[in-house]
Amino acid sequence: MVNVHATRKTCASLLVALDVDPRVAMRILRHGQIAVTMNIYSEVSNEDTRKALKRLGAQLDS
Repeated sequence: MVNVHATRKTCASLLVALDVDPRVAMRILRHGQIAVTMNIYSEVSNEDTRKALKRLGAQLDS
């Protein structure tokens, strides 16, 4: 039996990794609230977090 929750969680995390707009991800996953998509289903990788912080640092240095 396929775990639908796990499949949706994987899809949400992949959409976040692809920089898909959260509202678009919400519609793809057919959630009624953005908080469900972003707080329950999606995860951001440590590598993506590091990249974002490096980009932020570069902007602050300029």
